[in-house]
Amino acid sequence: MLDRLNQAMEHIEDHLDQHIEASALARITVTSEYHFRRLFSSLAGMPLSEYVRRRRLTVAGAEVLAGEPTLLEIAVRYGYSSGEAFARAFRAVHGVGPGEARRTGAALNSQPRLSFRLTVEGNSTMRYRIVEKEAFRVVGKRARVPLIYHGANPHIAEHIRSIPPETMQRIAGLSDQEPEGVVSATVRLSDGFEEGSELDYYHAVATTAAELPEDLDVLDCPAGTWAVFENTGPFPQALQQMWADVAAQWIPSNPYEYRPGPEILRTHPTQHDPAQSDSQLWIPVTRTTVKPTIGGSEGNGPAGADNDR
Repeated sequence: MLDRLNQAMEHIEDHLDQHIEASALARITVTSEYHFRRLFSSLAGMPLSEYVRRRRLTVAGAEVLAGEPTLLEIAVRYGYSSGEAFARAFRAVHGVGPGEARRTGAALNSQPRLSFRLTVEGNSTMRYRIVEKEAFRVVGKRARVPLIYHGANPHIAEHIRSIPPETMQRIAGLSDQEPEGVVSATVRLSDGFEEGSELDYYHAVATTAAELPEDLDVLDCPAGTWAVFENTGPFPQALQQMWADVAAQWIPSNPYEYRPGPEILRTHPTQHDPAQSDSQLWIPVTRTTVKPTIGGSEGNGPAGADNDR
């Protein structure tokens, strides 16, 4: 998988002056477009479209400073319909317009090329199982919140506090299957994984109940495969690390890819230490027909995106 991701990065570099289809990159990596966008964003820390835009404007910036060709020719080469549109995009990345940059030789920002490698620590083992589930529903109370990678999310905490105890009792009473009890379910609203991107967050249960209260929010989950990960550790740090490890280590090295659906989390304080939590993370996946490949160099962290120097 990592070799194929790097081949996709080469394709981007070879086609910066052309329209780049995410579907073409997905074909190179032998995955679905949904999975490719999701995996790229989680590893690179930005949406695919943003990376392509930054790379184009990095290369365009070098041509602007070189003095040839004309600014309009550069704009058209990199897909901008007018000099004004190019100038706006150029200023957003570099903090200065292309005309001023050419006149003054201004310092510009650069988005380095990305490459992906696997680095091996060997200091942890991921516990997981594969579960086939029939169709079910996530039922509870929904809120739109920003993604926060580190520490507690105050927007989620505020949403949970706003749910009346009587409503929570009714929600909990609908639970009739795994993951049992009250869970958190998140649905990403874009392919971006950057800090602050929006999520639909459900404080809810998994259920097949036919009759549901009208005041509750419902998310339908079709039948499919789920990868279930478990760990124990300080909350929320251990959970957030597990979430990152799924994307950076487990997905690239196992014959599964993401499929559309919510990510469902069940956490409970441990019996002996309330600062520690037992966590289950349910990720919707589908099995691939291509055996994963692991390549690259060893280092000091999980699999991820590196900047080529």
